Amino acid sequence: MSSFLHLDAHYYYSCVALILLGLGLLGQANAQMYRVDSNNKKLAYYTITVDQSGHGNFTSIQSAIDAVPINNRNWVSIKIKAGTYKEKVIIPVDKPYIILKGENRHKTLIVWDDHDSVAQSPTFASYADSIIVKSISFVNSYNNPVNNKNPRVAAVAAMIYGDKSSFYRCGFFGLQDTLWDGQGRHYYHLCTIQGAVDFIFGSAQSIFQKCSIQVLGGALDPGSAGYITAQGRDNPNDASGFVFKDCKVSGTGSTFLGRAWRGYSRVIFYNSNFSKVVVPQGWDAWHFQGNEHQLTYAEHGCYGPGADIVKRVEWEKKLNADTVRELTSLNFIDTDGWLNDQPF
Repeated sequence: MSSFLHLDAHYYYSCVALILLGLGLLGQANAQMYRVDSNNKKLAYYTITVDQSGHGNFTSIQSAIDAVPINNRNWVSIKIKAGTYKEKVIIPVDKPYIILKGENRHKTLIVWDDHDSVAQSPTFASYADSIIVKSISFVNSYNNPVNNKNPRVAAVAAMIYGDKSSFYRCGFFGLQDTLWDGQGRHYYHLCTIQGAVDFIFGSAQSIFQKCSIQVLGGALDPGSAGYITAQGRDNPNDASGFVFKDCKVSGTGSTFLGRAWRGYSRVIFYNSNFSKVVVPQGWDAWHFQGNEHQLTYAEHGCYGPGADIVKRVEWEKKLNADTVRELTSLNFIDTDGWLNDQPF
């Protein structure tokens, strides 16, 4: 009995939360979605801990996610202690309102090496809406590090298919198809994304702010250039697009800023720093040569050795100030205020 009396309040609260998780009571639709502290700061409704050493509630990340009730309606914070977690992690579509919080992207890593197919390969796959991830790195180790001699194939580190998903100080490491930014509205802040070919691809509506885009073009065959983006907007009314704001592009070898995965592909780099890895042409129409007028590829206010637009493809869009402001504002992904509604 004496040992129980000395449990700290946080641990006791976590134990109670786990009991309620098992009963499904914390997933009821009429429950409060977050707590508010004395400073009016929004907090997760309850917290559980993952620790490989056994000092938390779970030793694997997937086990913690599995414990969250189906159709959960409260923000659940899953704190992940430092370590390399060798597992595939999936957040299913019926488990929204989850926060995954690592200790540091250099210390909390999720690593796997699948590569059988693009859809099968992700180390981390998120299908649910309203997901927050902080200070975690996702690694597909099949081609990363690049000197492991495996043949280069599509091997996804993270696949994001839920709406209203945000990532802060995270890392995404692979070589080809690193980040599958599938669909939904997404926000990436102070993240590191590494790869060589189409390593940010998909049909999401996303802003990448103050992110480091690290090109591994030196891993490709001599004379071959890589591609940072392969965006999949497929009609003029499609709201999707990738916006890179205040980012840094650097690395080895050479790279295009993007190539058109679908016929109305849209990518904008705004106020970003380009090293000399960016090829003079900038963009590639890929399978849509002859229909370049449908593509929206643009740069505005970029600088650095790779930002000289003199030799850019002639069909690169020259956007007016109002359009630039519309696409680079957070309102591009956040007209309903979902980012501000998330607990931090």
